[in-house]
Amino acid sequence: MADSRVKTGILVPLTRNLVADSTISNIAIFEGDNVIGRSNLLEPDKRVSRKHITLQVSADSSTKIVVEGPNPIILRSEGQRKKVSFQETASLIDGDIIELIPGHYLYKHVKGGDKRILPETNSGLLRKEKRQSVEEASVNKRIRQADTYESFSSNLQVFTSCDEEAIRHYRVTTKTLPSTFRLMQVQCLPAWANTSSITIGDVIERNALVAILSNYMVDIDWLVSACPNLRKIPHVLVVHGESDGSEDHFKKVKLANWVFHKPSLPIAYGTHHSKAMLLVYPKGVRVVVHTANLIHVDWNNKTQGLWMQDFPWKGNGQSLKKTMKSNLIAFGTNFQLPEFTAKLPTIGNVNINASFFKKFDYSSAMVRLIASVPGYHTASNLKKWGHMKLRSVLENCVFDKEFCKSPLVYQFSSLGSLDEKWISELAVSMSSGVSSDKSPLGIGKPLIIWPTVEDVRCSIEGYAAGNAIPSPQKNVEKAFLRKYWARWKANHVGRCHAMPHIKTYARYNAQNLAWFLLTSANLSKAAWGALQKNNSQLMIRSYELGVLFLPSSKANEKVFSCTDDHVLQQENSSSGYMTGGGSVRLATLCWKGNNPNESSKVIQLPVPYQLPPQPYDSSDEPWSWDRRYTKKDAYGQVWPRRVHLHVDQDG
Repeated sequence: MADSRVKTGILVPLTRNLVADSTISNIAIFEGDNVIGRSNLLEPDKRVSRKHITLQVSADSSTKIVVEGPNPIILRSEGQRKKVSFQETASLIDGDIIELIPGHYLYKHVKGGDKRILPETNSGLLRKEKRQSVEEASVNKRIRQADTYESFSSNLQVFTSCDEEAIRHYRVTTKTLPSTFRLMQVQCLPAWANTSSITIGDVIERNALVAILSNYMVDIDWLVSACPNLRKIPHVLVVHGESDGSEDHFKKVKLANWVFHKPSLPIAYGTHHSKAMLLVYPKGVRVVVHTANLIHVDWNNKTQGLWMQDFPWKGNGQSLKKTMKSNLIAFGTNFQLPEFTAKLPTIGNVNINASFFKKFDYSSAMVRLIASVPGYHTASNLKKWGHMKLRSVLENCVFDKEFCKSPLVYQFSSLGSLDEKWISELAVSMSSGVSSDKSPLGIGKPLIIWPTVEDVRCSIEGYAAGNAIPSPQKNVEKAFLRKYWARWKANHVGRCHAMPHIKTYARYNAQNLAWFLLTSANLSKAAWGALQKNNSQLMIRSYELGVLFLPSSKANEKVFSCTDDHVLQQENSSSGYMTGGGSVRLATLCWKGNNPNESSKVIQLPVPYQLPPQPYDSSDEPWSWDRRYTKKDAYGQVWPRRVHLHVDQDG
């Protein structure tokens, strides 16, 4: 039966450009209580509760909005943008815009007449359609005349092409998991943009026995609340780069069997910046390399990446794949980890230290570790760390001829103090490798993907996102860098407005990838190292860790899981397309199947930016966090704000 209450207005769905969205029905508002929630969406989104908000309309048509669900909404009223949280109430006036989830599901409140809604008959359909047409035309006109207050929502692009929503079709299974990486979930994105994304709860799961968490910044209160499983793990070691003040806080809140360790830094201005996890399970160990600090904003508001693979215990007399094992053990040894004893099922008491991780079989490893360790590295250690390690690995790789003199891309979140000599030095390492005829690939021309001031201002965090892009003018505004700048464009993964904290480096040709590196290393000498003494010494200041994806001669046939059955069967997945038996190639999500080698399998990686990158134009200004910006962001803020909340830099 139709509602016979007095109609007081409508909620008009808007696109992100703040025009009426004709593909979604208006929501009629009546005198009394009006419940708005998940059932009003075209597609279910669990962030929106079934009873998300209630609009309470009194007899005089005054309206209040009450937030019923646990997630806050945004109310845009008279040029202000206000967050309204659980059980809070706010007044709603004509023209206000409600964001059911910040940045998403936008509705404009438009007051109507006091007509009583009558049951509809077939003969009234044409009259209704005409009335709706007139009403919607009037609404659209009013929307166009509405306030022009700028917010990130009005700057978000409308995605209508499947090409622009490439991640919607991206699927990762247990079979393909070790061969690719995943983007972390961003809380303000539509569901399609979080396809196959990952949360911290997906990583630290079930019955782990030991957890070693390596990171730069650690919010212990958030970490335990975001990942309750950590409370159940008998032994947790946190390796961090925090200040002494944070260490004092760790002592106050630390749980039983938790140990905190800050590695020594032998060279000034270095940091412990690596981001990784080693999780020991009854069946094996999970190795995780990622790009996020252990803080709320990094796991919820930013573009981040994560790779993980599980490895079984080594059998008696079983040989090891030395590459992964030796790199992992050497990196852990340099931390000088505090040793502790753990009681493990079927094994008994064992000492947990770097050598303990020799007990696992890494023969199925699908990536190469590329790490940095502070120090002055010479002789046999010259190519053990930093960009010289990457050079030594690539020198022994054979790539398709299409990558001869193909371009490079560098993408990161903090820029060190650089010069052209070092940029050339790094390009030599990044350009290493030979083609199928054994000739060198040749030096590739790099582009640097770096957010503009407008990217930061219009992001889902507003200017606050700039706290995590902490590079000063003196580093960013060097004249020689201008030719390298390229835009952060992430339409295909829905992350144009989720500022990047991910760090990646790659060599590519169109949508094909020669190799791809996911790492904690920003673009700095501190992170990658700088050659000294006639190229006989590499000086590195910071700890870093990354995983290098390479083409391979064969696909991985068996996959082990610490939390499922030992060996998992082959599964079909859109993250890997088999066009025949043979080698494995790498491509982006925008790859269209134009693979010249028809006998190869293609593993698609969720590269979160447009390739080829779009160079800056004359109006683009690279973000510098110590400049003043007076144009307001979506939250009505200017820059700088009084306090920098998040500083993650190494150079």
